[in-house]
Amino acid sequence: MNTSLHSTAQRANRPELDIAQLLGPAAWQQLSPAIRRRFAAGHASVCYEGAMQLRASVVGRVFSVLAGLMGSPLAASRQGEVPTQVNVRGDGAGGVIWERQLGTAGTEGSQFVRSTKRIGANGGLEECTDGGLSMGLEVCVEDGALVFYSRRYFLLLGNWRLPVPALFTPGTCRVEHRDEGPGRFRFTLDMNHPLWGHTFHQTGVFNDPLES
Repeated sequence: MNTSLHSTAQRANRPELDIAQLLGPAAWQQLSPAIRRRFAAGHASVCYEGAMQLRASVVGRVFSVLAGLMGSPLAASRQGEVPTQVNVRGDGAGGVIWERQLGTAGTEGSQFVRSTKRIGANGGLEECTDGGLSMGLEVCVEDGALVFYSRRYFLLLGNWRLPVPALFTPGTCRVEHRDEGPGRFRFTLDMNHPLWGHTFHQTGVFNDPLES
């Protein structure tokens, strides 16, 4: 990885996020029609409701606190299932915003997490938080599920990006979107570090209002 600072592409020049194009026709067709609809380019705004189980190791909790200080939240560990609302909408510049409200907004312990999936300056997929903590992503299909893997972390500082050494990250992030029957899907996130081990685990089932 080039450890120098790189200028980012201007928002207005970004191409539209197209997961089907990134996967290729053969892999895209391995997904269910419902998953293809949820991740189709230019799809309408939607709100999913469900509940999440959130777990973090001791090291994961440290990363959660440090990320929060930078304005880039990582969901902390919770006991039991946490009511969760996920809003998905376009950002007006080719990307897709994912807003996750963990717990009831305004109540003690609630948390708001927002990130944007978009095409980066190098033409690859990336996910960026409001605070600047970002990941380069690889997308693939595994056993009928849509899966994202982090391949590098970086901080966005204005129009520049600063690579983050792997040692100082919560580990490789794997996110899976899997159908759970008509109108339902499961979201699962795991982070594993070669030294710190399993730092984060999040999973939950959500209802799709477009199939209810």
